[in-house]
Amino acid sequence: MWLTAPHNGPAVYCESVDFTRELAEGILLRPVQAADSSALAAAFQANRTHLAPWEPVRAEEFYTVEGQREVISRRLADRDSGTALSMVLAREDGVVGLLTLSSIVRGAFQNAHVGYWVSQSVQGRGLMTAAVAAGVDIAQSGLGLHRLEAATLVHNVASQRVLEKNGFEAYGTARAYLRIAGRWQDHRLYQRIL
Repeated sequence: MWLTAPHNGPAVYCESVDFTRELAEGILLRPVQAADSSALAAAFQANRTHLAPWEPVRAEEFYTVEGQREVISRRLADRDSGTALSMVLAREDGVVGLLTLSSIVRGAFQNAHVGYWVSQSVQGRGLMTAAVAAGVDIAQSGLGLHRLEAATLVHNVASQRVLEKNGFEAYGTARAYLRIAGRWQDHRLYQRIL
């Protein structure tokens, strides 16, 4: 966990605190580890077509074990600096999703962005709703944040339902907000005050 005074300086990460949460069906939400590179590469490969409409265009290397080692290395560096916390939805046979609290800002803001995806094979079972609920709890009780924000493509009704079930409120639309699937697309913006 990060140990910090609510309005002072950068947070410090402490590995002795467990952010792991049990979701359902033997799936755990837990911080990403260096050893997850193979499982994440396999999950991204298996869900490449499923995720393509919702994510940036990725380089081929991203889908390899080595590519995921590099991504995880950056994720762990961000965790150690207190600017992000990436967590996998893991079960015995691999990874079935990812939830990230990113762009963590301290000081007067105490805010983070929430991003997530779930494998097509487990979609529609409420797992991402449960994972976001756990992420909200971690952000509030574990990280001491005041606010979370998220953005969904305007036509991503399933993701909007996940946020709304977790107490997020829509507060606007950002035109050409992110380059997703190769083009700049509008996003609906959500927030939750913790």
